[in-house]
Amino acid sequence: MADEIRVELKGLAATPAGVGLFLGNGEKIIAIFVDQHVGGAITLYMQGTETPRPLTHELLGSILEGLGVRLAKVLINELRDDTFYARMVLVQESELGKKIVEIDARSSDAIAMALRQKSPIWVHASVWQAAEDMTWALDKLREDEDGAQGPGI
Repeated sequence: MADEIRVELKGLAATPAGVGLFLGNGEKIIAIFVDQHVGGAITLYMQGTETPRPLTHELLGSILEGLGVRLAKVLINELRDDTFYARMVLVQESELGKKIVEIDARSSDAIAMALRQKSPIWVHASVWQAAEDMTWALDKLREDEDGAQGPGI
């Protein structure tokens, strides 16, 4: 879709208040800062760490699966007062037809769900244009890591 840009998680950075998520597509990278709890869950997902019991995003994913619903995509659809807003697009298909539901979500939870469910993440073009290009910050993070294993991906 011309007004949506597909992005992937390009890196993570620990911050005093949580975790910085770097999302990009090769031409630009934007940063979304999330709290420690969701940032920790995202870090576990990216590292492929198994947990002894389901975390919140795993639980929600299991509920959706049990109901025959899949997370089709996440759309970061608004940037207001330095806060990113997101929509989760859920799809349920059965012999009765196809039902699509959009749910308002915190961008952090939506991204965690997308990563856990292996669903695509999109950014609305207006948000993409308004968000500052943070490629330099991810490059600096990678330089500082100097090849060592750290929070960057």
